[in-house]
Amino acid sequence: MIKAVKSIKEVVLTGHDLTLAELVAVSRYDAKIKLAESAIESIKKSRAIVDNIVNSNSVVYGITTGFGSLCRVHISKEDCSQLQENLIRTHSCGFGKPFSREATRAMMLIRANALVKGYSGIRLETLETLINMINKGVHPYIPEKGSLGASGDLAPLSHMVLPMLGLGDAEYEGQLLTGKEAMDKAGIPIIALEAKEGLALINGTPVLTAVGALALWEGLCLLKLSDVAAALSAEAMRGIINAYDERIHTIRPHKGQLDTAHNMRELLKGSTYITQQGELRVQDPYSLRCVPQIHGASKDALAFVKEKVDIEINSVTDNPIILPDGDVISGGNFHGEPMALPFDFLGIGLAEIANVSERRLERLLNNSLSGFPSFLVKHSGLNSGFMITQYAAAALVSENKVLAHPASVDSIPSCENQEDLVSMGAHAGRKAGEIAENVRRVVATEILAACQAIDLREECGQLGVGTAAAYKAVREANKFIDYDKDIEMFKELEKVTAIVADGTLLEAVEAVVDLDI
Repeated sequence: MIKAVKSIKEVVLTGHDLTLAELVAVSRYDAKIKLAESAIESIKKSRAIVDNIVNSNSVVYGITTGFGSLCRVHISKEDCSQLQENLIRTHSCGFGKPFSREATRAMMLIRANALVKGYSGIRLETLETLINMINKGVHPYIPEKGSLGASGDLAPLSHMVLPMLGLGDAEYEGQLLTGKEAMDKAGIPIIALEAKEGLALINGTPVLTAVGALALWEGLCLLKLSDVAAALSAEAMRGIINAYDERIHTIRPHKGQLDTAHNMRELLKGSTYITQQGELRVQDPYSLRCVPQIHGASKDALAFVKEKVDIEINSVTDNPIILPDGDVISGGNFHGEPMALPFDFLGIGLAEIANVSERRLERLLNNSLSGFPSFLVKHSGLNSGFMITQYAAAALVSENKVLAHPASVDSIPSCENQEDLVSMGAHAGRKAGEIAENVRRVVATEILAACQAIDLREECGQLGVGTAAAYKAVREANKFIDYDKDIEMFKELEKVTAIVADGTLLEAVEAVVDLDI
């Protein structure tokens, strides 16, 4: 999964077939992008329609009129270019810390892929400027807060455009510079916007889609790793393999459930730690026995979200739409509602993974439930061992419950009540990303605790083919904590969190086991 993404070195933009894997390759691993030759004619034809509207002095929203409730104000041919620059200057009023480099690259890519389709009326040279910024690593300084998700992501996308005009700020080669300095250093000429171009660049859903899509990618990786964590915990606690028997899942054939049961069987194949029903006990607790049903439900949720992301990253989301026959229609493709609800669902699906992971962690640490020394330390009492790791995990799980409250059920009208119901989709996407970060730490904590518990077992055994690979990767980053005095636990957790975050752990497992999702 991660290895395949890293192998992508170039992405050709057609406007129709950008994938989530390619999005991650460009945003995280700096794959280059290239404009498909087949798209150039459509881009030029769309631009010619806009030029004709301006030259004929026709009244068309956003081209020869003001914006939002100011659509009633006609703009002369002489002022059309100034209108577009004014739009960017006034709309760039975001707040908060900047989006990550990765998120910024993702939103620039999504916007470029929409413009490639030839329904936005932008000039080819303006689109090429945006593409050059991605390829040469000019990353606009874009504050996280300020989007209502309709009319799209106006405020943050305006910050994205500022450096194209020699304004604003941007990061280049690790330095935060003025927009003009960054463009000059990268050798990219700044531009002056012409009619419709400012609106084409900022009216749409690239920001909310980018942050939500990256959270989705994290979630897909974490769902596989949650199966790895559960399998390690099952071995540590000598769990019952029968609960993952394919025969009981085919009679309740939810795909996520089937995939998870398959993963558990593959990960545990060859394990001598795992037990059969009745060998030590008749049943395991839900956090082990119901792994296919619990993890599987989240996988089904994320599969739905991925379907929506695949559509959105290949859609035209600005306004008005320039149709090939010359018609110009002012509609609502900029509205974020089609993604706001899925990204709320994404947050909920991910939060549940942390919920169940924390419950398995508690069982590992609790002497009365696991039979291990309290808090997985040999000399407990004097030493607290893993005690507070569960506290920290519980705090993250609790925070996720707050973050999982849907953003999409809220709306505050804007623009003199012209935009009277907005999506809050950017909030939904950002919250899903925060939840994913919390889930990563909780799952990493469970994995470390499970490896510690396995090492505390007095009897020797053989791990499953998949869990053995995971265990090896963990122990290469973090040694068995056979201490006689307490240590700085956060440093050990950081080591495991790092190999979860950078893909090292998942790559190690997928080198020996094909995991379904």
